[in-house]
Amino acid sequence: MSNATLVFQRGVSGVWLGFQTIFMNPYYWFMYVWFRRVRLVTMADLFEDRFGSRGLSRMYAVFQIGVACVFLGSGNFVAYKIASSLVLKPEVSWNAAEQASVAGYAEMKALEKQIPDNTLTIESRQRLDELRDRYARGELHSYITSLPEIPFYLCFTVVVGAYIVLGGMTAAAVNETLQGFLIIVFSIMLIPVGLKFIGGWDQLKHKVSAADLDLFGVSGSPAFIVASLLVGLVQIHGLSHNMGISGSAKDEYAARSGGVGGTYLKRIMIILWAFAGIIAIAMFGKDGLSDPDAVWGTMSKELLGPGFVGLMLAGVIAGTMSTLAAKALAVSSLFVRNVFRDQLKSTAATMSAARWAVIAVLVLGVISGALMDNVTSVVKLILTVNVPFGAAVILIFFWRRLTAGGVWAAVILSALVNLIVPLLANHVESVARSPELTQVVEFKGKPRSVYWEEVVRIDPANPASGVKGRGRFNIEVWTLDKLGIVNAAAMTPAGRETAQFFFDGFFPFVVMLVVSLFTKRADPVLVAQFYGKMKTPVGPSPEADAAEVEATRRNPTRFDGDKLLGAGSSWEFCKWTRQDTWGFLACLATSWAIVGAFVLVLHFAAT
Repeated sequence: MSNATLVFQRGVSGVWLGFQTIFMNPYYWFMYVWFRRVRLVTMADLFEDRFGSRGLSRMYAVFQIGVACVFLGSGNFVAYKIASSLVLKPEVSWNAAEQASVAGYAEMKALEKQIPDNTLTIESRQRLDELRDRYARGELHSYITSLPEIPFYLCFTVVVGAYIVLGGMTAAAVNETLQGFLIIVFSIMLIPVGLKFIGGWDQLKHKVSAADLDLFGVSGSPAFIVASLLVGLVQIHGLSHNMGISGSAKDEYAARSGGVGGTYLKRIMIILWAFAGIIAIAMFGKDGLSDPDAVWGTMSKELLGPGFVGLMLAGVIAGTMSTLAAKALAVSSLFVRNVFRDQLKSTAATMSAARWAVIAVLVLGVISGALMDNVTSVVKLILTVNVPFGAAVILIFFWRRLTAGGVWAAVILSALVNLIVPLLANHVESVARSPELTQVVEFKGKPRSVYWEEVVRIDPANPASGVKGRGRFNIEVWTLDKLGIVNAAAMTPAGRETAQFFFDGFFPFVVMLVVSLFTKRADPVLVAQFYGKMKTPVGPSPEADAAEVEATRRNPTRFDGDKLLGAGSSWEFCKWTRQDTWGFLACLATSWAIVGAFVLVLHFAAT
């Protein structure tokens, strides 16, 4: 549902932050096979199996606990944003501060409407700057919710934790099936009701600009699509649940068809959420809500009756809960198996540790959610947070020369560049207040920070006050600007995002390729066994598969003739089979057919 927010803010081209996954599906036809052939239990096992490194295995497990906190926090945050916009505080109950907040927002929007006509006086311009600064700080709102944030997170988490601890994987699976169905139903429901509200399908072209109906608009340039696809494709390899999904499949075809088929349904849901965002533009106008993150809840409140609003709220909360439960379970298995395996001597101790791990991760998810600020930032964080280990997994599958030292270097440096420095830089006063780093440029009549999410006044009430950066620091674009590769100030906001994604996507590969050439290789016997197993097709039964794996153990080079670049190459790309080729072509055709249908429907909406 975050896709509706992105479309409401950026037009339909904003959907590419999530919809770029449509081009991953042909790749998934191969990827799911690799995770099935490796024949392991958790993703952390992969590093021990390939390098013989318990340290890397544990590092992956600990890192994924942090990643899980981001995913859990985002789920909490999005659920709260929707729920809070459905549970509003009556105007008669507003206190003085709340009244001033809403009045300030209304004044800001009224002043912004005068910008195209150049009717703002100097005093009005100063007042608008002050109000925009307060809005950037989260002080202005178009509505007041009666739902307190932290108690919501706590209640939400207690329910998720209870059914995980009491019911385990079975409870999570049953719950996710039911809640997924609810999400589909309610996502479809908003579209016909919304179209009726705005006066019908033909009203879209009158109430939504052609630019906002252009799938390949500002946020849909080929470069942006490729860049977001790059980071999305890299980070997907590092997700902790990959082994559980693909590795548990009956055979390779089941892993392929089940994974690819399920993800195509998700792509169609993204299109539905995008249309909900388009309808929201028609209903409220561009920038018509003080909190774009609340667009789904606000639409639901406007379009659905009291009973259906309650069901929508229940469906959204339930759908988010199922996602949090699956992630928490995956991380608890990593914690038990790969961090404290040697310390747990009994089944009872293992079960107890797993349950405490679930509780700990859910609590950290509450803290993470409370620290999150807006959906756009959350989506970009999710896209890039797992890139360091995702890149490592890709090279594990493909490059025999990769070393543990290369992985360590790439993970540490990428985490610093991609996560730690950007997220903590605003807490360093000399950095946050640097005149060079707090540059602001005009874009479509609004001030935009070059390197930060936002630049705000140090003293909001003083027009002559200095400024400081707020939110994530785009160290990637700053680095590229310093190297003379880009001119950051001259770029559009989407252009800076594109540069950031390209940097994040390629940086860990460069580090691993260089460092691996100068660090010690893993045991050649271990490496040979790993790649021999990776090229051994999964047998039709456990017994047949075990026999094939044993044959490979005795002769790990028996499938080296399938290598695309020759048996002596350190690159493990293999020749395609008939199933590879036809499956890939079918997926490619399906992906382009879905994109084509999306473009066609948007064309009808705009004409």
